[in-house]
Amino acid sequence: MKSAMTLVFAAIMVLGAVQLSAANQQQLTGIVSDSMCGASHMAKDKTAAECTRMCVKDGSKYALVVGDKVYTLAGHEPELDKLAGEKATIKGDVSGTNVKVSSVHAATSSK
Repeated sequence: MKSAMTLVFAAIMVLGAVQLSAANQQQLTGIVSDSMCGASHMAKDKTAAECTRMCVKDGSKYALVVGDKVYTLAGHEPELDKLAGEKATIKGDVSGTNVKVSSVHAATSSK
């Protein structure tokens, strides 16, 4: 009986963790930048994309600028590199201003 109760408890814990993970999954749309520059690129002689790539090469993380907020991104760096300086939609687990990226797509423009 004790073994069955332990199994039920473990199953409840797993289901709770899955629900919590799903609760943090969000979709954000903004401009792909880097965590050092955010919305204001410091290399004025470079495009936003060039500055982003240069900063990431120098150790900064990719970031997504959404309004006044800057989210630091983890994962899917090759796709983020392709969209540096452009509008993108990111899906992932959000924790504060950190996002563990699960997908990256160019944002569709609405006319």
